[in-house]
Amino acid sequence: MKINNFIYVLLAAYLATFLRLTINNNFFISIIGSFLVGFFISKKLSHSTEKILFSGFFSCFTSFSGFIYFLYKILNQGDWMKFIFFFNLIIIVNLFIMLFGFWISRKIT
Repeated sequence: MKINNFIYVLLAAYLATFLRLTINNNFFISIIGSFLVGFFISKKLSHSTEKILFSGFFSCFTSFSGFIYFLYKILNQGDWMKFIFFFNLIIIVNLFIMLFGFWISRKIT
């Protein structure tokens, strides 16, 4: 990877982290991120642009740790039914939102 691309990945990660801290809602962030990932997956992007978006921006914006921490708090309460419900809900909703973003992107172009 060229040094310029590395710097762009770092800047994208910084921007995504800033946006994540500003929004401060894990579910809303995962919905936005899933939609945008689906949207950009359907595009023909250069290799460096893919690295900047997916490794830099989206990996920090939709961090897995926010999802896991949310589920950990529910699990710590001992509510297994609520844990299973939210686990499945989050995964299923995000997959459908990503598919919707992919579909919208295909319809636009």
